[in-house]
Amino acid sequence: MLSKVSKDWLGAGFVTVLGLAILIFVPILFDLFEVLQMTKYVVLSLFVLSLAYIWGFGGILSFGQAGFFGLGGYVFAVAAINMGQTTVPFLIAIGACALFAAALGYFMFYGRLNDVYLGVVTLVVTLILWKLINHTAGPEYIIGKARLGGFNGIPSIPIMTLPWRPGQEMEPAQMFQYFMAILIAVYVLLHALIKSKFGRVAISIRENEVRTGLLGYDVRFYKLCIFSIGGAIGGAAGAMWASYQTFVDPNIFSLEWSAKCLIWVMAGGVGTLFGPIVGVLALEYLSFQLGQTELINNLIVLGTILIFLVLLLPKGLFPTARDLVVKVWRRRGGSTGKGSP
Repeated sequence: MLSKVSKDWLGAGFVTVLGLAILIFVPILFDLFEVLQMTKYVVLSLFVLSLAYIWGFGGILSFGQAGFFGLGGYVFAVAAINMGQTTVPFLIAIGACALFAAALGYFMFYGRLNDVYLGVVTLVVTLILWKLINHTAGPEYIIGKARLGGFNGIPSIPIMTLPWRPGQEMEPAQMFQYFMAILIAVYVLLHALIKSKFGRVAISIRENEVRTGLLGYDVRFYKLCIFSIGGAIGGAAGAMWASYQTFVDPNIFSLEWSAKCLIWVMAGGVGTLFGPIVGVLALEYLSFQLGQTELINNLIVLGTILIFLVLLLPKGLFPTARDLVVKVWRRRGGSTGKGSP
């Protein structure tokens, strides 16, 4: 019999192997357009992990996750334009978003804000960032060589360069593999963190914050760390998005991005890491396919599907499918553990 720890890592190992197979074979089997489309899905999968972790494993519901996504994109754009390479700017964007999340989280958690108030504050901060960036259209809003451009955004952002060759831009296949490797690494690290003592305390805080505090744990400090990790991941996704698009504008801070992130997590399954990635792939692919038809507005179809998902599959796509497989397996005389891939 496999131990519970072994079963937990078995699911994560399967997802990791699947990710490595995608990393290797997608550039070989698919054409340029499909590789570029899949690169987009990889970036958005990393973005959704930032919320899936803090919400599903820390109980922190952020309505403004696009704030870190947008901040990462803008910091990366400014740094990359000034430095002429992307590896250091990428790290700067991650660090800046982690520090911003830590500063914001300090005032929220040590100010004893909870539940819906956290969501409102993150939403308001994102709207403030969106408003500020929109009002940077004048020639005086320039950082080194980079003009912020206001509502026109920042064009001509450098494409990701090879870390070992700062002067060489990545080909589309290389960019896909680089981004996919980052996604796999973040997934494995988050899974390891969740299974550690820190992760167990975080889940305890999610389940019962008062009781966890009475056991002697500094609840505010743990929530601050969780929120900062989520901010860093969101910033990394924003930097990758800016380089992928070679353009960034204030719409990256919009409520649409924050709403999409929430929807992907809910559709895929709160409390899992793999489920929200499934939600991204399923809903974005469906949106892309519906966008090619003129028979009906794709937003109406997507909205209808989401209503049915919430009503019929409240756990989300992945947890529901996992439970179904477990039920069938047990009926056939097998035994398994759920784990949390």
